[in-house]
Amino acid sequence: MKSKTTIVRKLTRGKTDWRKFDRLTDRDIKRAVASDPDTFIPTRAQWKKAKLVMPEPKKPVLLRLDRDVLDFFRRGGRGYQTRINAVLRSYVASQQDEV
Repeated sequence: MKSKTTIVRKLTRGKTDWRKFDRLTDRDIKRAVASDPDTFIPTRAQWKKAKLVMPEPKKPVLLRLDRDVLDFFRRGGRGYQTRINAVLRSYVASQQDEV
């Protein structure tokens, strides 16, 4: 006798309604994708031309920040270090444009 596999998810993390998600059928998903104007489904020819570009690895650093600055970025949730990096990158780009 085959046992049925049950997927257990922690329902308290994030804002995703996993019960609703689990009820979606392939037809529901295809309909949602087709109605999304931002959808891009590449053809086989486009996949053949695709190139994998790996990002440069990040360099770990010890950085001391004012508490209020760190709190501001952490309030945005996960990815706060990536957001700090994006702000610093934007600043660097603006300084290079002036030179």
